[in-house]
Amino acid sequence: MNNSPRKKRSLPELAVFGGPATFNHPRCVNTPNFGEEEVLHKHVSAIVQRRWFTNDGPLVQQLEEELETYLQVKHCVVACNGTAAMAMAIIALGLKGEVILPSFSFISTAHLLSLHGLVPVFCDIDPVSWNTDPEHCEKLITENTSAIIATHLWGRACDIHALQELADKRNINLLFDAAHAFGSEYQGKKIGNFGDAEVFSFHATKVFHTSEGGAITTNDPDLAQRLKAVRNFGFSGYDQVDGIGMNAKMPEICAAMGLTNLKSLQKFYNRNEKNYYAYREGLKNIPGVYLQEYNPITDKNFQYIVVDIDEKETGINRDDIVTILHVENVIARRYFYPGCHQSAPYQKKKLDKIHALPFTEDINQRVLLLPNGSDISELQVDNVCDLLHFIIINAADITHALGNKG
Repeated sequence: MNNSPRKKRSLPELAVFGGPATFNHPRCVNTPNFGEEEVLHKHVSAIVQRRWFTNDGPLVQQLEEELETYLQVKHCVVACNGTAAMAMAIIALGLKGEVILPSFSFISTAHLLSLHGLVPVFCDIDPVSWNTDPEHCEKLITENTSAIIATHLWGRACDIHALQELADKRNINLLFDAAHAFGSEYQGKKIGNFGDAEVFSFHATKVFHTSEGGAITTNDPDLAQRLKAVRNFGFSGYDQVDGIGMNAKMPEICAAMGLTNLKSLQKFYNRNEKNYYAYREGLKNIPGVYLQEYNPITDKNFQYIVVDIDEKETGINRDDIVTILHVENVIARRYFYPGCHQSAPYQKKKLDKIHALPFTEDINQRVLLLPNGSDISELQVDNVCDLLHFIIINAADITHALGNKG
């Protein structure tokens, strides 16, 4: 059987019109990375021999220590997942009232705030970086605001200096959602060292993962102790419960995966970086398709391949491109669509001028993420780019045919 990708040279060859798919198997935005199998087996064997499967086991402790070293941060508290880690931070910091966060981010943080009786207030993004806009944040602060939770989007750091100045000026907490930013830097320091705390996701699709997991980093020893108590039902000592808590402990098997992957982290970065430059070369002459650039000095993980689709230039809208790509087994994604503020739990009939999010709503119609990760080769990148080029240069005919098909 020929497993090589199938290049398109005529409209009937597109899978959406009945032709064979470009790839035999789905190529996803981020297929899980995996380190050396024998390293994982060694850790798992030790877990079985010890019969210590959870409750702050030796591998969890080792992982926290190695992450503190890698991230150059004083305290790393791992958790069972990134959502639980964010919940721990919300509880440990005693947040209340309103919390400002970007709508152009994963919806879990908004849900957590709502579940804990807080009010998510959505801010807009900067039109150039797409990161949290400090100026809009300041306009949204009221006497009920207790914190800002900003997102380092695509692994590119927020304007941390401006956000910290704002938080200090208004005496509110500052947290960062660093789910995309493992290994990235800001002004010579690793992400993980900023704000009151930073929250990481170690979900299987992240560049560094523990199968499922997360962590909070902080340089505040008192906060670190509170986080550890929250993680374990509020226990501060033997039979001593001093506050509200939850069960957010990471099991040893997840720590084993984390230690395994940490040893291979540079290999993952290198694969992503090679793919990124292959995409940059392959996409450069496609009208209306603009790759979001990385700075190799600060944006270390190259995890996401993000393109901005300008429909005026492409002649075909982003959503039709997604439809075509999916049936070709290129599982491109409209990330954070349609924006938290436009999702059912948070919709309002009409946003007033101060709460309007024009840049978020604009980007939500244009952003497209393409396959990357250890299982994607530069040759496969070339084929994805070739497919996109074919779609764009035949946009008028494809749009007409899709209309007739519908």
